[in-house]
Amino acid sequence: MTQCFLSDRILAGGREFSGAVFVRDGVVEAILPEACGADETVELRGLYLSAGWIDMHTHGGGGRPFLDGTADDVIEAALFHFRHGTTTILPTLSAAPMEEMHAGVAAIDEARRSGRFPGTILGVHMEGPYLSVAQCGAQNPSSITEPIPAEYEALVRDFPGAVVRWTYAPEHDRDGSFCRFLCAHGILPSAGHTDAIGSDMERAIANGCRLVTHLYSATSTVTRDHGFRRLGVIESAFLHDELACEIIADGRHLPPDLIRMILKIKGDDAVALITDSLALTGTDEKEGVSGGIAYVIEEGVCRLRDRSAFAGSIATADRLIRVLTEECGVTVARAVKMMTETPARILGIPAGRIAPGCPADLLAFDDGIQIRRIFIRGEDRSGVLTAPHTA
Repeated sequence: MTQCFLSDRILAGGREFSGAVFVRDGVVEAILPEACGADETVELRGLYLSAGWIDMHTHGGGGRPFLDGTADDVIEAALFHFRHGTTTILPTLSAAPMEEMHAGVAAIDEARRSGRFPGTILGVHMEGPYLSVAQCGAQNPSSITEPIPAEYEALVRDFPGAVVRWTYAPEHDRDGSFCRFLCAHGILPSAGHTDAIGSDMERAIANGCRLVTHLYSATSTVTRDHGFRRLGVIESAFLHDELACEIIADGRHLPPDLIRMILKIKGDDAVALITDSLALTGTDEKEGVSGGIAYVIEEGVCRLRDRSAFAGSIATADRLIRVLTEECGVTVARAVKMMTETPARILGIPAGRIAPGCPADLLAFDDGIQIRRIFIRGEDRSGVLTAPHTA
């Protein structure tokens, strides 16, 4: 079957232009300047048309968690984010006892293989337990350990292909063996919740680390050792072109000026937008306990109950685009690029692009960044937008 998606506001490659996206059997075949003959023409003029959005760091949504949840919870949480434009999702597990993380991987892997989610559940992002207690943020410090080979080797062996990404503290991977293990098994190493200094980051880069988890959130900065200044993770991210970074662009974790500075230094090709959303995102909850950590919801963000730090985000992908465009002065095309093409490049996947050979996972949305239509491999899945949500 051939389809022609018409829009005068196509977003691709960081640009906005008018044209037609020609799709054959669910795969983009060409981008043409005007309408073309096809079995089906989809009229979307007046709406933005972009690739489906990719959230590579989220802990749940709609009241459903990825950790401590069932496969049904995983699917319902993914569907919650799907309604906000996330067609490819990387469920994230916070630090917990390894048996709990093991169960979380099993649930996500079951959901991934079930085919019940209309978009793509890419796999698992392990955010722990090999982190820094000094930079644990809202992670439970009692669950944090240094890398244990028997533990992580067993997890990867038991769930081949399920773990896509692993956030860790490079200062505790002293010989680089954990980072090399991840790379050897096709898992993306990411430095996060870390107190690493510049030499730790250089070692991590040499062993294959190419990403920093939520820059400026639980990442070290310049310190002094007997008067001599040492780079932290933040400065290492700016210095080394090999490192991409993700940012929690919810309008709370980072102020607009800081976002603008990050983009000025790193550029759109190296910055991915993430929600880092919690399971309570989209609910009316105002306080509670997650992973043994007490929290409150106020001023559009989740905070530790003592207000000493943020505990996570309650954002959805569409909110990230609004923050970038309305508060940071970034064009819609650039913001969408950092929610599509950049995470796709970091993860090495074909999604996230309107380009020949890529899956026709497409979004149509309006000036208010409200999702109006969703297509997965060309199939209209917009009915999900009005389907009742069960928390």
